[in-house]
Formats: sequence, C-alpha cells, structure tokens
Amino acid sequence: MFLGHFAAGLAAKKVSPYTSLGTLLLCAQLADLIWPTLVAGGIEQVAIAPGITRVTPLDFVHYPWSHSLLLTVLWGALFAAAYALLRRYPRGATVAFALVLSHWVLDLIVHRPDLPLAPGLDVRLGLGLWNSLPWTLALEAVLFSIGLYIYQANTEPIDRAGTWGLRAFAVLLAAIYAANVFGPPPPSVQAIAAVGHAQWLLVLFGYWIDRHRTPVRQW
Repeated sequence: MFLGHFAAGLAAKKVSPYTSLGTLLLCAQLADLIWPTLVAGGIEQVAIAPGITRVTPLDFVHYPWSHSLLLTVLWGALFAAAYALLRRYPRGATVAFALVLSHWVLDLIVHRPDLPLAPGLDVRLGLGLWNSLPWTLALEAVLFSIGLYIYQANTEPIDRAGTWGLRAFAVLLAAIYAANVFGPPPPSVQAIAAVGHAQWLLVLFGYWIDRHRTPVRQW
C-alpha cells in the first residue's frame, strides 16, 4: 500500500482540522518511515524477489519492529502521547494514534501473509491483494481519490500555492506509485532504504501545502 496511506492522512484533515497535513501524513506513513532506517542498520530484512507478487518484487523477510501489530500500536501510542503533550489538542492525538494503526490495517489488505503480530511470534498475516494488479490499482486509486476529495473539500487555499501545491503533490504521488509498480525492480537493498528515507520529503511537502491552505469548518 502506498497511495492508500497518503489517502488516510489527507482524509483525516476533516476530523482533525488543526493538525497539519504534514503531521497527518507522518502518522499514516510512520511505519514506512521507520522501516528504511532499520533495514539500513541490519535490524530488519527485505529481499528483492521479482515475481513474488504481481505488484511488488519485495520479500519482507523480517520487520517486526516497524510493521508488527504490537509495535504499530506502541508507536501510535507514543506518538499520540507526545503530540498531546506538545500540542494540547486531544482530538489530534486520537487521530494520530488511529492513523498510525491504520497503516497496519491497510497493509493487511494488500500484503501476502508476511505481516507479524509481534516480535518473536511466528504468526504472519496478509490478505494478498498484491497478487492481483488490477484490484490493487483500483483500490489505491479509489482510496487516493477519496482522500484528496475530503482534504480539498475541508480546506481552502489562501493563495495560489495552496491550489497548485496540492495538485503537484497529487501528481507527484501518482508518478511515484506508477514508477514503483511498472518500473524495474530496485537494484539493491541499499537503494530501497535510500528511497524509503526520501519519503520524509513528502511529509515536508505536506507541511508546506498546509501552510497555504486553511480549514473550511471551525471545530
């Protein structure tokens, strides 16, 4: 899942209007932002196995610290607690926790049975939608369209950057996703980690967009 995670962050603006889009995207993508560092450090493992699914050539060998259900809940609780302490916005803290947890739920739909429940447990889950390219593309497109619509409907631009920035963001995400799905397999695990770290730039883009848009509804 890629576009679906960003869709969750975009849509969450409706229920947490005073939380920056950058923070919402950070929460929705937290597991995938932690994961490259753990892979680069040898703590978690991924292998390149073309054909393992129809959508991605990645074999997620070992990633309980970033993507297990237990650690996802823990990361979400820690982030929500820190957000509540720093921002004093209970609604935002609740939404932050839900977004972090949503990452595991959405991954459960698309991953083959490789998602761990907790470190040390052999149980792996996954419904395997990645085995169907058409259904995966349809789900990602629908979720992303809904997320964009909700964000756009619940915010309004305060300048031209707010309009064109959001459009550029949508096109950029779609292009990245298309390159990942239809492009060649990554050349190395190191390259995977490097590209994964670059996702922080998308979070920063979200912060920038939100500075040029304002919530439509006051809560």
